[in-house]
Amino acid sequence: MLAWRIILMTSGTVVGLFGALQLLVGTPVTNLLVLAAWMIGAVVIHDGILAPVVVAVGWAVGRVVPARARRYLQAFLVSGGLVTIVAVPLVARRGTQETAKAILQQNYGAHLTLLLGLLAAGSLLAYAAQVAADQRHARPPAETVEQ
Repeated sequence: MLAWRIILMTSGTVVGLFGALQLLVGTPVTNLLVLAAWMIGAVVIHDGILAPVVVAVGWAVGRVVPARARRYLQAFLVSGGLVTIVAVPLVARRGTQETAKAILQQNYGAHLTLLLGLLAAGSLLAYAAQVAADQRHARPPAETVEQ
């Protein structure tokens, strides 16, 4: 186990250093400055907006949703949030490029809605399966014996 950790850590470090070197050597300084500004903006948005919203929603879910359903709602919120973060730039930039670059011509808003609906349905089905399993394994009430 320790050997695998060392191998993975070493290979990850080597690949990361190679990527950093390629970035510094092969990228113009103006692009590096834009990249640095983007990275600073990403940290500010994450720490100033996204993290507090996630904490607040997690707190509210813990207060409002029953314990048995909580994990399924949290799984949906986490997976839905990740999908939404990836899709929002595509939704916002739809139609901004020429038709030859057809990747941004798709209806990402509809695709995002469909995917979120499928994630919600999957969470609801998993919750329903858990409720059914709990009911199957529940003990029947003890019968009263008259004496």
